[in-house]
Amino acid sequence: MKIFMLKSLCLTALLLIAVLTGMQLANNGIQKMKGYDDPNLETAVSFHEKGSQVRATILGNDISSHDIAAKKKKLEEISAFNFFSSMGKKMSDGISGASEKLIHLIAD
Repeated sequence: MKIFMLKSLCLTALLLIAVLTGMQLANNGIQKMKGYDDPNLETAVSFHEKGSQVRATILGNDISSHDIAAKKKKLEEISAFNFFSSMGKKMSDGISGASEKLIHLIAD
């Protein structure tokens, strides 16, 4: 199951990169076709370096490590209770315990 999830995560990341690359190539093709640089057309992905800090822009939205850290801190502060998540954990613990007991019963 872990290998399946790892493969799925890698495939999803690869597809996301492929989509962003395709958008960038399409944007470059549109600019070449027009023959001039249109300021209304934005690049799909761009990186800007200012000293040691690297900023990324994806689809016109600025992304930085400070934004991600602030969002992570906000999520930790919320620490909302998820009923379905807790029920899933209890159910998985129960099934794991029952299967362990069954395996020990069969093995003995």
